[in-house]
Amino acid sequence: MPYQAIAQRINSLLKQAETHYQCYFAFPEFFLDLRGSVAGQANWQTNTLRFNPALLQQHTEHFLKHTIAHEVAHLVAPNVYGQRIKPHGREWRFVMESVFGVTASRCHRYDISKTGHYPYVYSCACERPHFLSAIRHKRSLRGTDYLCQKCRATLRFTHKLNAENYG
Repeated sequence: MPYQAIAQRINSLLKQAETHYQCYFAFPEFFLDLRGSVAGQANWQTNTLRFNPALLQQHTEHFLKHTIAHEVAHLVAPNVYGQRIKPHGREWRFVMESVFGVTASRCHRYDISKTGHYPYVYSCACERPHFLSAIRHKRSLRGTDYLCQKCRATLRFTHKLNAENYG
């Protein structure tokens, strides 16, 4: 079911782009093989898309509407405006908002704590929980500082989630 829903959404978005730009866009190859916090990736040179099946399952409706449009816009924009555009620049935003009718957002806000890949909980000055992978946790223990994107404070380790707390 998710594979077919993704294919239908991609097809619908490409048809919208073809109607708007009056040109053909080849249907991309896509994979459900991403893990961790990344929801999707696009490679316009190889015309491929990759998606995170765990985040798709947890946030199906939003994922199908927003994340897939986000990634398909990364395929459409450089084909229309050239390869030297910024990944989330005005051309990409135009494709998202004017062609696809979806709010252009650079990053998702999905809860990644339940994916099981980010069991190390950190906090900051604004007291938001931040979930780090084992690799980033080890780097933090060795002196690498990570900052909250909102308050810019250094993240501090609080605890590790137990296996029964996520997934």
